[in-house]
Amino acid sequence: MESASLNLTLAAGGGSSVAIAITAVLLLGIGAQWTAWRLKIPSILLLLIFGLIAGPVMRQMGSMSSYSINPDEIFGADLLFALVGISVGMILYEGGLTLKLREIRSSWRSVAMLVTVGSFVTWMVALLSAKFILGLSTPIATLLGAVLIVTGPTVIGPLLSHIRPSGASGLILKWEGIVIDPIGVGVAVLVFEALVAQEGTYSFEVTAEAIARTLVAGIFLGTAAALLLKELLNRFLIPDFLQNPVSLMLVVATFTASNMIMTESGLLATTVMGIVLVNQRKVDVHHILEFKENLRVLLISVLFIVLAARLRIEDLQQLNWFEVFGFLFVLIVVARPLGVFLSTLGAGLTWQERVFLCLMAPRGIVAAAGASIFALGLEKAGVEGYETIVPLTFTVIIGTVAFYGITAPWAARALGVSDPNPQGIVFVGASSWVRALAGVLTKHGIRVYLVDTNRANIRRAVMSGLPATHSNILSMNDITDLDLRGIGRVFAATPNDEVNTLVLQAFKGYFDTSKMYRLSRVTSKVTKAPDSGHSDSAGRVLFGEDLGYSELEDHLEDGWVIKATNISNEFTFEDYQTLYGSSAVALCTLRDGVMSVSTVDAPASPIAGDTIISLVNPDELFMLRAMNEGL
Repeated sequence: MESASLNLTLAAGGGSSVAIAITAVLLLGIGAQWTAWRLKIPSILLLLIFGLIAGPVMRQMGSMSSYSINPDEIFGADLLFALVGISVGMILYEGGLTLKLREIRSSWRSVAMLVTVGSFVTWMVALLSAKFILGLSTPIATLLGAVLIVTGPTVIGPLLSHIRPSGASGLILKWEGIVIDPIGVGVAVLVFEALVAQEGTYSFEVTAEAIARTLVAGIFLGTAAALLLKELLNRFLIPDFLQNPVSLMLVVATFTASNMIMTESGLLATTVMGIVLVNQRKVDVHHILEFKENLRVLLISVLFIVLAARLRIEDLQQLNWFEVFGFLFVLIVVARPLGVFLSTLGAGLTWQERVFLCLMAPRGIVAAAGASIFALGLEKAGVEGYETIVPLTFTVIIGTVAFYGITAPWAARALGVSDPNPQGIVFVGASSWVRALAGVLTKHGIRVYLVDTNRANIRRAVMSGLPATHSNILSMNDITDLDLRGIGRVFAATPNDEVNTLVLQAFKGYFDTSKMYRLSRVTSKVTKAPDSGHSDSAGRVLFGEDLGYSELEDHLEDGWVIKATNISNEFTFEDYQTLYGSSAVALCTLRDGVMSVSTVDAPASPIAGDTIISLVNPDELFMLRAMNEGL
């Protein structure tokens, strides 16, 4: 006897079926995210594969069809797409919360050109390719091209975190991926309205009015909602436990209100709301961003499973795959490079950065959601050809994510624009020994960045030509507020052991544990408590177990210096030790531009060709020379 309770396609009165289906969606979505993390591949690929298997594939299998996920029957089309729209709005709100205007000052022109000129080029090339390669009608090809304007911030973000591009290319891609979504959807809405309008009622005036309503509704409501939330927080009118729920409520209300004025303008409104909120200075909103980041992962997991499960095998089988691959080829090889190179002319980017921008344009959740919503609307309006939009869009998503996900990391390394193993150091603490070490490292091409709460230390660092900022790491909710490009290590170098431990905890998740260092916990010059020196949650111990903050500072006051010495076959490490004596402290070693930090668990062991940077006592060097000369 067939078990109705296990039928995930919502039998009449089968409340348990709905519960099982929702549970299955969550399990598949989060499971795909976790598996992708373990395999180090873009999560969207597994999400789409899991959704396809749980939906159309299982529906085609007679014995397994009762276990398939059918979102339309579970939720109903109207409820499903209302939830999809609101979810995408919240995803773009979270994206807007990451866009800080100060970080894009030098690259705003490139971003503006990419989301305008680049979008137009992509639209036109996709339109012509869909018409002449796929054989679609002009109206359907126009709509498909508009849908494919949007890239994929939910895919670009993880890729950028993995590649860690240097220069301006990473910031440009992040901004483009978020800002282009409401623009692409807005263009698609205008095309959709033209397709479903009665003949003779759609004109230039109607188009201009729609654009104006979209801009006014999106920008005004988004800004108003952000300012309202800022004032509520600034006046302490919302208790802490309600701040995230109120923020969520305002996002949904703004999205819905904007959509009531102009269809799909809510995406612009939520994006603007996030940008305005994160760029105001009166209230701290990082806790809201952290909540939205967690919510985004859940929403993306669910959305991709649900939207992929809506596909039908027969629609995929009707595609001419030779034509589809040709269409993908044109999008990747023609549309993106042409749009990038036209948009970045005279922008001051290197040719390597421009090529890298050409290799990052995956489509994501907004394209999938838009295609599904527009296809449903065309079906209701009786417009022919709607059935090809969704399968083609999902094919483009899978193809672009697979291509860019595989090629972009390799290309970034080949072009020299990635920073997978950054050598720089962020010093938390800018005392005299830190400034001395940072100065020597800078001369040898190692990027340094100093952060301290002591204004005098920061002033001296800046006067020495070192990049430094007056800030308290422990009061920062977002470490990425710092300019950490080219930085791969953190030195907790304050005089307080507890502060050093907390500093490393603050950087946890941004740097690998093996790249986090602290000074030894030496309690005093009389009574010392040697550190174990092993790598643990408190970080690796720098230099020596009996060499803490006070000892380093005292050495500098006594005239010790930090200097770099080249090790060769003629001047070996043994010769170095003989010359500088047993008191010399090896700090780090440079080999072909790669730095090894001397720690208690891994002391320096340079070989010929290395450069050793150490703290030495000139007086001892003089005495050793005198003894060797027999004076």
